[in-house]
Amino acid sequence: MALLARMTKARLFRLSVVVGSLFMILLIIVYWDNVGTAHFYLHTTLSRPRGVLPTVAKEGSRGSFSDADNFMEELLDSPHGLDPARKTEQTPLRPSSRPLARHLEENIRGYDWSTRDTADTLDREKLQAERRRTLRELCADYNFTFPTKDRSFDDIPNYELNHLIVDDRHGVIYCYVPKVACTNWKRVMIVLSESLMEQGVPYADPLDIPREHVHNTSSHFTFNKFWRRYGKFSRHLMKIKLKKYTKFLFVRDPFVRLISAFRSKFELENDEFYRRFAVPMLKLYSNHTSVPTSVSAAFEAGLRVTFSDFIRYLLDPRTEKLAPFNEHWRQVYRMCHPCQIEYDFVGKLESLDEDAAHLLQLLKVDHLRFPPSYRNRTASSWEEDWFASIPVAWRRQLYKLYEADFVLFGYPKPEHLLKN
Repeated sequence: MALLARMTKARLFRLSVVVGSLFMILLIIVYWDNVGTAHFYLHTTLSRPRGVLPTVAKEGSRGSFSDADNFMEELLDSPHGLDPARKTEQTPLRPSSRPLARHLEENIRGYDWSTRDTADTLDREKLQAERRRTLRELCADYNFTFPTKDRSFDDIPNYELNHLIVDDRHGVIYCYVPKVACTNWKRVMIVLSESLMEQGVPYADPLDIPREHVHNTSSHFTFNKFWRRYGKFSRHLMKIKLKKYTKFLFVRDPFVRLISAFRSKFELENDEFYRRFAVPMLKLYSNHTSVPTSVSAAFEAGLRVTFSDFIRYLLDPRTEKLAPFNEHWRQVYRMCHPCQIEYDFVGKLESLDEDAAHLLQLLKVDHLRFPPSYRNRTASSWEEDWFASIPVAWRRQLYKLYEADFVLFGYPKPEHLLKN
């Protein structure tokens, strides 16, 4: 009887621990939802041994979790709950290894963010308010329709949330759009979130981060990774962060973005894009039955995809049936979901320098320098030359394909390209 009583007590104790743990998790979620990040500040723990090469905090590793993630993980894993003696250590920032002369050069070229004109700041705030208002009104306008507009956030598949990068340390969410300064904005997000380190110390200067590490998916914590960390709580936590965090994206004239994508992926030797896209285009639209297997051999033989081939590929109904558009020419509304996510800041590449400075100031991280924009980037004035060989009927079809991006983000309809 005594043994049976002890076994019963043990079962009751285990049951009470489980119930108590579940109650605590619910309490955390309700508290976070009601109080917000202002009282639940999330610091990322990145205490790791010093290495030789840049180190990425591995997904699912205890070291890469925020305080809230650690709390939930330990509460679920341990029958004794969270150890109150455990503290999160903040890794010191590593001074920039880039020589001072580089910064001086940027200052001379006009990238000194140290001075801010009050009138200019007010104008920028009015501009942002107008951009946000335009998005809200268009998303509420039943006469303006485009694919996926009317679905809810819960209807968005997980794989379509891979462009939303989260920084829990500063409460920031960035939706990156390829060919819109996304490499440098990803660098900034890495610095803010301290998700990448060199010799065990987080990068402090975006310019110090090697390009090959910037586009490595393991360098960023994106919404589509939430399921692995939070399980069934993932959508709820996404909504909390969307409500509490500052959300931003940068956009660009859709036609100019297409030209930029074509220039970088098909005019330069790129083996991946040659095999995946150029080879099918050459066979389908240039009547080449046999093409070289490498891009270097194709270029030597004078075989190159033309801009006309690229436009035909975009307009071809078979393209979308095989697979969604590549992110470099996929519509912004399909990557960033502006009618399901209420963005706090909409920047434009055409005013990148001013918008970047304003955003960093709003985030209270204007001690960071946004890397200088490229002086040879594709200009809007080039549109007419690039589309000169494209039939007007194709241009009109292409506009319909990207019309939502033009309208949502305030780009004028390119009438001069759409008339006979």
